[in-house]
Order: sequence, then structure tokens, then C-alpha cells
Amino acid sequence: MSPRAEGRIFRKERPGAPEGFFAAEAAGLSWLAEAGGARAARVVQVEAEAIELERLATVAPDGAAARAFGAALAVTHDAGAPAFGSPPPGVTALFIGARSQPAAAEETWGPFYARDRVLPFLPPALDAGFLTSEEAAVVRDACATIAAGAFDDGEAPARLHGDLWHGNVLWTPAGVVLIDPAAHGGHRETDLAMLDLFGCPFLDDIVAGYEERHPLTSGWRSRLPLHQLHPLAVHAAGHGRHYGRALADAARQTLALG
Repeated sequence: MSPRAEGRIFRKERPGAPEGFFAAEAAGLSWLAEAGGARAARVVQVEAEAIELERLATVAPDGAAARAFGAALAVTHDAGAPAFGSPPPGVTALFIGARSQPAAAEETWGPFYARDRVLPFLPPALDAGFLTSEEAAVVRDACATIAAGAFDDGEAPARLHGDLWHGNVLWTPAGVVLIDPAAHGGHRETDLAMLDLFGCPFLDDIVAGYEERHPLTSGWRSRLPLHQLHPLAVHAAGHGRHYGRALADAARQTLALG
């Protein structure tokens, strides 16, 4: 995918993009923005093989902006979604990075998360040699525990960014702006776990701001490995052997929680 900045427009192109690829990104950004919480990049135009967004100036992160972002992210999450796995309105195809992932309409989180956010990425991870069969068995055991409802807590579906690593958090003069979502209905702790996994700056301030608006359920930090299974599985499918080892380790920690 090739980004190209022109004036006040930032254009991303992907020749041969799957059907609905950029439409899903545009819909996700709009859906997040409609929540009235964290700001999302404004879509200027969307095409089958490209998307044009507002071009954003960036600044260094700081604690005050991080705290404000945390509070805003809680508002976005609280805007909710129709179901676990539900896509933004108007789209059916969902993607994370260049990979497709399923949509769903589950009333409970566990079955959706195991089936649609972890297990689909095991075959490509195995085929790539980045995950061993023994490690995959551990991940499947963890997914069975998750799907059985061991971690369902009665929380309503949150409106997730869905790919909230620090590269998709832009620090601008006006505060944080979100880009490149994989937006769907999910568990709020999953977005926070991805921020933690890839080392977002000023994470403690983000969490403090979040909890001022929406206190997190006790023990959420112990559940980080559970919610990191999704991004680790995605990365194990195409980004190296170390992600396969990290995925298996997170699965073992998840089983210890259950």
C-alpha cells in the first residue's frame, strides 16, 4: 500500500485492493467519529483502490494530551455497537491491516473473540512457519476456554478502533487523532491491550484519563494477555517467528487465568 501526501490531502493507494477494503476503512473512521469521543481522521474521498484523508501535522506526545485521549477513548467505547463482531454501518467486509477478518453478530464476547479474532490467523501462521503445531494446540486450548464463556463479564459491546497500536495514534497540535481502524463491536479491554502490547507513549496517563470517564473492571491488567491474543495472532500470520512464540505465551497466560 503506498501513501502519498499532497497539500492538505493524504492519499493511500492499494492497486488490486479486495472489494470493500477502503470502504471499510472510511466507514470505520466515520463510525468512530460519530461517537463524539476520540477524534478520527476525516475522510475526503474513498475509491475502490484508494482513500484520501485530511493531512495531519504531528507533535511530540505529552501527558496532558494522553490523559485527554484516554477520556475521549472511553466515550468512543461507551457509544457501543449492536453486537460483538458487528461492523460499522454499511459495510460487511472487515480487515485488519491487509488481512480480512470476519464480522459477526454475537450476544456474548467469548465465542466471537475466539472464533473470529484468534483462530482464523492460525493456519497462515502455521503455513508461514511462524507458529509450531504444539504452540497452535495451546492457542486452541485457550480459545476453547474463551469460547466457553470463561471471561464473559456482562459488558455490552464497545465501539472499538480494533487496531489500536501506537502507529495508529497520531499526536497532533489539537490532540490525538485515530487512523487506520479495524472498527467493530468488541470488548473495551482489547483496545487498551493493543496500546500496551506495542508500547504506546504515556500509556499510564491514557489509562488514568480513561478511568476518570469509565472505571475499568478490577483485574483488567491481568487480562492483557487474553486481549493481546488477537493482535499477536495477526502478527504471527505474517510478521515473524517471535510473534508465534509470543502468541503461545499469551495463550498459556490466558489458560492460567481461566
